[in-house]
This record gives sequence, structure tokens and C-alpha cells, in this order.
Amino acid sequence: MTGEQVYVSHAPGNLELVQDLFSTVKNFPFGVHLALEEIESGRSRKRLEGRLANSDVVVAVLTENAADTTWIDQEIGYAVAKGIPVVPLRDEGVSRRGYVGDVDGLTIDRGDLSVTIFNLLSRLRSELAPLGALSVPNWYIRFPCTIPDCGHPVTLELEQGQTKLWKLHSHGKHLTTSCAVCESTYYFNPATIGFLGREDGIERQSPSRSRS
Repeated sequence: MTGEQVYVSHAPGNLELVQDLFSTVKNFPFGVHLALEEIESGRSRKRLEGRLANSDVVVAVLTENAADTTWIDQEIGYAVAKGIPVVPLRDEGVSRRGYVGDVDGLTIDRGDLSVTIFNLLSRLRSELAPLGALSVPNWYIRFPCTIPDCGHPVTLELEQGQTKLWKLHSHGKHLTTSCAVCESTYYFNPATIGFLGREDGIERQSPSRSRS
């Protein structure tokens, strides 16, 4: 699971929401391209066609702000024409339309975005690594150890299926991984794979739920 590309089509007014939803998704070893971030980095709308064409899945964020955004409809239509799967991610009460009218999408839970992030990760795992109902796609995140003068690569392997991860989250459990060099332990939210805290063996930083 490396090298896959996810393109996120959204209205300009939804950039902050989209950044919140995809903040931890970006930690996985595949590309996540948010439309407005691409434009702000100097890429024109026309040049975004390359991002779309090379995507393995397109997530279309549909909110009231997006109702009059013709670019979203055009990008959805382009993806459908190219045979790229499109996942509608919509606010409650906002209907799926056009090419995605019959596509089973996801609902944004504004009251608890962690639920939405969990469901989004579940769908992406299914779309990007469809290994069968009894198989568990092996996802991971890799980052440098944050202990001063260490910096050794640390890997969190996600060997559990999404159902198991949600059960761990519901019971207040954490995912953990350790640095092989300095033996520091890192804690993550099983639902969102967001960083919670670190234990370095000398000073303990309790897992904080302030970051999801």
C-alpha cells in the first residue's frame, strides 16, 4: 500500500473542514491532494486534470457550500469517465446528485468528526486495498522518533480491521508502537490514527484526547 493517490474535490469554503477530515489520512504512505491546496500552491484548475487522471479514488465533499460549485460536478464527471471510483462525503440533508446519485457515500458528523474520519478511513481501506472480506489490508504510518538526538524511523502497523479498531476506541484503548533504538512508546487513537502522546521511559506524557 504505497503510491496510491486520493483526490479530494471540494468547495473553497470547505477547505478548513476538509483539512480537519484528512489531517491524519495524510500520514499514510499515499498521496492526498486537496483541490484548493493544489491551487494555492500554484497549480491551476486546468492542471488539476493531471491529479485527477492519476488518482485511484476521488472523494467528493458535498455540503451546502458546494451546491453551486460547478468544479465539483465537472471533477466527478471526469473521474466517472475515466473509471475512477468516486466516494461522496456529504453533510446530513445534502443529497447525492448526478453521477454519484446511486453511489453509497458517507455522512459528515459535524458533532463528532472522529466518527467521520473513522468511516472515511474504512472506505479508503476498502477502495485502495480490496483484498476480500476476510483479509485485512496492512496499512501503516511511519515517522521519525521525536526524542532529541534519536530520529530513528518508527512504524505503526495497522494489522487490525476497522471493526476491531472501533471497538478499541469505544473501550478507551490506544494503539501503541515503540522506537527500536530508544524504546520510546507512542500512543494513537484507534479510530482516527491521530497522535495522542509519548512515553520516553523517563518522563511520561499521558495520552491526550485534545488531538484526534
